[in-house]
Amino acid sequence: MKLKEGSILYARLDFKIGEEWETEKEAMESMQYLQNLAKDRYLEAGLLGDLEAQKFEGALVIFEASSYEEAEELTKNDPIIKKGFYRYELYKWNIGLVSDKVGK
Repeated sequence: MKLKEGSILYARLDFKIGEEWETEKEAMESMQYLQNLAKDRYLEAGLLGDLEAQKFEGALVIFEASSYEEAEELTKNDPIIKKGFYRYELYKWNIGLVSDKVGK
């Protein structure tokens, strides 16, 4: 996908629920799920917080989907969401400006 003004992506914000943290295995299952999605669609994901201090607020996933319904289904099927470690907010993101540095 070539990003351009007028493109529509979906932005998923994940927020930690409770004090229990996912195991490394569970985190890797989520990473593998997202990597598989990224094979056939635009997708970027990363943690929100301070990696050096190991203080994480959650995550941000920006991805391509054909509709809000598909975006929600893809989100609900992420193992980290399914297992209840994070709640999410999902937004339709209407791109209004694209830097000429994207993809370089």
